[in-house]
Amino acid sequence: MLTMHIGIDDTDSPRMGCTTYIAAILVEKLNESGVSFIDYPNLVRLNPNVPWKTRGNGALCLRFRCDEHLAEEIVEQAIDVIEAHSDMDYAGTEPGAVFLTGNNVPAEIRAFAKQAIQGIVKKGEAMKLVKMFEAEAVSFKKGRGIIGALAAIGETLESDHTYELIAYRTPRNCGTPRKLDASSVLDMNKKTVPLTFNNIDPETERVLITPRGPDPILYGIRGETAFAVNQAREMVRSLEPIERWVIFRTNHGTDAHLRKVSSITDVKPYQPAVVQGTVIQQPYIVPRRHVIFSIKDENDMIDCAAYAPTGTLQKVARTLIVGDIVEAYGGVRLASEKHPVTINLEKLKILKLAPKTVSYNPLCPHCGRRMESMGSGKGLRCDKCGFRSLKLKKIVVEEQRNVKEGLYITSPRSQRHLTKPLCRYGRERSGKPRMMIKDWHFP
Repeated sequence: MLTMHIGIDDTDSPRMGCTTYIAAILVEKLNESGVSFIDYPNLVRLNPNVPWKTRGNGALCLRFRCDEHLAEEIVEQAIDVIEAHSDMDYAGTEPGAVFLTGNNVPAEIRAFAKQAIQGIVKKGEAMKLVKMFEAEAVSFKKGRGIIGALAAIGETLESDHTYELIAYRTPRNCGTPRKLDASSVLDMNKKTVPLTFNNIDPETERVLITPRGPDPILYGIRGETAFAVNQAREMVRSLEPIERWVIFRTNHGTDAHLRKVSSITDVKPYQPAVVQGTVIQQPYIVPRRHVIFSIKDENDMIDCAAYAPTGTLQKVARTLIVGDIVEAYGGVRLASEKHPVTINLEKLKILKLAPKTVSYNPLCPHCGRRMESMGSGKGLRCDKCGFRSLKLKKIVVEEQRNVKEGLYITSPRSQRHLTKPLCRYGRERSGKPRMMIKDWHFP
């Protein structure tokens, strides 16, 4: 028996397609061929900040055992499926596939995957590793997808991971409004949270499991276990036919993309970062209710932006004052003529609140009226009784802040795939599943 890993990426476009759908079709065909899957299909989201990313920037890997004599046939089968279901006519679509055999994924490929999730890698680096470990790479057009395909193989999801069950529409319905019983989603959410998450936006009660684009996905349910997402599927009522569904193991909701840097000087454009600093500028609002503030450490300073759709996060950012010590989480936007390098916030952790004080003139000791200043160094005067004093001083009072120290996250409706929601803290897991549930795909 041969252990095979098939990585696939960059098959879709803004107008059609989905790499997870290609993986779902391959699951069916491979199952018919009699392979033995050793893991759920791995859905690996890569660095969401690279400018050339695909729509969801997700790459796929299928891992299974098969008879050695079937290997060549399986490679040809995978290539045929990729060719048939990729948007080859779209200029920016450059599919790639990588085929690796062996029980263990080399450490060098694992390191490559981590860099693809947290930073930027080049196709040349991927091809060197393909050659080094005698893998096979197949590119279509310029084949940029080889980068993600190899990264999907390298990310074996042995640290924190979650599951997503994706149901697909029939081809004739793609591009039309999705038909789902919203009340059934609300009911499913009540019964399965926190074993499932991000089904509903709590602020707007908007259903979040359905995408909005022309892709073939009807809905996707995210959760902590394969059993939980499958149980949730049984509660959701679809008002249109479902062609197929598959459970994926994924790095969704794990913060896998975020990398803590020791200094603001280490922050680089297009790369996610976690950086600590002190607020040095009062937050200000730009058009459309976006909030901007600046933080500084001992080496440098950087702007942070909380955009209007982030909801709670934007409201918290508005309450910051100079002197607050915070930790900013997010992707880094390249500087332009209009804007400096900026962290687009996904999360904000308030480590220490600065005291906020307000000063008042004292009350007149004779009549009780609030006294007024006569000018710098000239003392205070009571307009009512005429009393004057050079000794009385302003009364300084510390105001209670309407925000607390702690972690704040953008609202679920604007969370990226990789952003770990609050409900997942303390639920992190490690290691591969010991066994797969019986019904993890259809057909």
